[in-house]
Amino acid sequence: MTRVVRVDPLDPREEDLREAVDLLKGGEVVIFPTETVYGLGADVFNERACRKIFELKKRPLDNPLIVHIDSFEQLFKIAKAQDRYLHILERFWPGPLTVVLEKKDVVSDVVTAGLETVAVRMPAHPVALKLIRLLGSPIAAPSANVSGRPSATSVEHVLEDFMGKVKLVIDAGPTPFGLESTVVDLTKSPPVLLRPGPVEVEKLVEIFEGLIVPDFVREKKGFSGVPPSPGVKYRHYAPSKPLVLVEDLNKMPQVLREHPNSVVLCVKEHSHLYEEPLVLGSLENPYSIAQNLFRALREAEKMVGKEWIVVEGFEEKGILFAVMNRLRKAATEIVR
Repeated sequence: MTRVVRVDPLDPREEDLREAVDLLKGGEVVIFPTETVYGLGADVFNERACRKIFELKKRPLDNPLIVHIDSFEQLFKIAKAQDRYLHILERFWPGPLTVVLEKKDVVSDVVTAGLETVAVRMPAHPVALKLIRLLGSPIAAPSANVSGRPSATSVEHVLEDFMGKVKLVIDAGPTPFGLESTVVDLTKSPPVLLRPGPVEVEKLVEIFEGLIVPDFVREKKGFSGVPPSPGVKYRHYAPSKPLVLVEDLNKMPQVLREHPNSVVLCVKEHSHLYEEPLVLGSLENPYSIAQNLFRALREAEKMVGKEWIVVEGFEEKGILFAVMNRLRKAATEIVR
């Protein structure tokens, strides 16, 4: 039986989170909101509980977890943070930036997939921060979806994947960003972008001198080896129906002829071009496209009579760089 507890997303009461804290302390897994997506969380220092995360998600054991903290004091307990980057972290935290650092021995190899590094972030969501604070311990948490599926940006999505599998879900409504955090590896010199996200790559290039953006981030080349963070190696975000990503929009008519019975995901500005499309958002507000992406993918896969999901591609700038990263990982076919 899964219990859902509704909380105020801006000012959660301690009594509303007490059950979740007790479950976490007892070695259970709890689903909670962040400003990016919902997370499937366990006490980072409880190895058995962290193993449950992998089992519930059906997640490969070599895919490390992100550790969520509420303070720099917690950061220094689990990671070796270089002084030269602390002022940058102070600028972006709390917020949707994850950094990969050298880990300390207190962090289990289960959490880090056997690596000597750990991925850490301080979420900006009041519910997540308060939950960590009340627990008194960092929370290891990947996105709350079965591995390979579109991430969960609402409790409805969470329950589709985990109803009856976890004891408690904290419901704070839709997540604000709708895409997972940006991940930067600070153990490399210069730093390396591992996953684009709400912190835009243009801003990162300004802040992290010489930032490297590898080919696998743009899906031009696959990642090999043990992934240092989530969202790097495996196919992610994919709906149950085949997805065609059309990067050259001039080829859209041809694609739709070749894939009849398709539902098109497009921007508001192009919605008049298609029959009953799902509108992702507007180019005037690119963050609306990111926020609605996973919701639209889950909605499209449920549509009766639609065999294919066809999605318009975007110019790789701002938040849409991250949107394209997700779509390429989800795609069955890419038309360029």
